[in-house]
Amino acid sequence: MKKIEIFGIGCPKCKETTKRAEQAVRELGIDAEVVKIEDVQRIIDRGVIVTPALAVDGEVKVAGKIPGVEEVKAWIQ
Repeated sequence: MKKIEIFGIGCPKCKETTKRAEQAVRELGIDAEVVKIEDVQRIIDRGVIVTPALAVDGEVKVAGKIPGVEEVKAWIQ
């Protein structure tokens, strides 16, 4: 199972990133867990400086922008 982490403190951009990640998982029909990380210290500990950020299986794929659904699909396939 893939693990997708969304880093952000709950801002509109972070919520949109979560929505797009969930949409990508649905459209691909894969088994994946989407986890929101909102604790600032945990975000910093992972090396994320700007949010929103998205990681797949522990690897940060994007930070500081909202990824497109197609981008997320490519990362999780």
